[in-house]
Amino acid sequence: MPMTPPMPLNRRRLLAGSLAGCLPLWQPALASTTWRVGPGEALTRVADALQQAQDCDTIAVLPGTYRGDVAVIRQRRLHIVGLGERPVLHADGQHAEGKAIWVVRDGEITVENIAFRGARVPDHNGAGIRFERGHLVLRDCAFHDNQNGVLTGNHGDAMLDIDRCHFSAAPVNPGALPHLLYVGRIARLRLRDSVLAQGRIGHLLKSRAREAVITGNRFDDGRTGQASYEVDLPNGGQVLLEGNTLVQSPLTENPVMLSYGAEGQPWPDSQLTVRGNTFINRRAQGGVFVRVWTDRLPPGTSVRCEHNQLLGTGELALGRDGLSVGDRRGALPD
Repeated sequence: MPMTPPMPLNRRRLLAGSLAGCLPLWQPALASTTWRVGPGEALTRVADALQQAQDCDTIAVLPGTYRGDVAVIRQRRLHIVGLGERPVLHADGQHAEGKAIWVVRDGEITVENIAFRGARVPDHNGAGIRFERGHLVLRDCAFHDNQNGVLTGNHGDAMLDIDRCHFSAAPVNPGALPHLLYVGRIARLRLRDSVLAQGRIGHLLKSRAREAVITGNRFDDGRTGQASYEVDLPNGGQVLLEGNTLVQSPLTENPVMLSYGAEGQPWPDSQLTVRGNTFINRRAQGGVFVRVWTDRLPPGTSVRCEHNQLLGTGELALGRDGLSVGDRRGALPD
């Protein structure tokens, strides 16, 4: 005899204006559902809640470690939030579609206060979250020891917003380059007030997005990290890098901290503004704070470095048309 699926444990009424797209504007209100997941609850796995949840619902995850709880998110609008101490989604050898712990297919999806660990897949490209299309918002999340923390697709209308998240501890990954955050050719990346630390061979951030606003973050490979670039923008794009701290490890084999346009195939409206950042180069053999590949970018691409602190030995390689305004050099801090 088939089991009756668990009933939602909490319901709430939300005004239509706060859920644009969930119902016609003439309809006065919508009953959305909050599904609780955790030890002692009717639902003990996020994957089970995703089987029940409808558009505009919320999945509330209690503290704990959820092993092998992998899933594909197919809802068009959904909010997933960890309650209290950050719940941990540990891959534990499992993956969704050979891609990630969670795969976000499309839609308006918000994930808050969830940790993702240990993503491994056969092609060595496993992610905590594989974001394929739509608009994904990540707040107060953590990605540790994944082949990629977050990996996106290349849909030109996709948007990724990341606030106050932590990416760390790229694993040994002989089959591919583990990037802490790898953004494909999407419309927009916004990365704010986050930490990316302890890379290995790959980059802390690699972004091919057409527009990238990168503000208030710390890219820090520490004393023992082995990342290549701290920030790689291989196809140019409209980029603002402002108020960040970038720290290069003494163990890196690549002297460049911020690379722009290295792989060609640039966005036609590319321009780079690097403003008010602190670059700290701990590589004893010197380094390059910013490297712009002018010959691989559209003619006349605007490149401006303004009021940055350049600490340690190194140079700015901004290309023939690049401008450095008010950048200040200083000794390496203790």
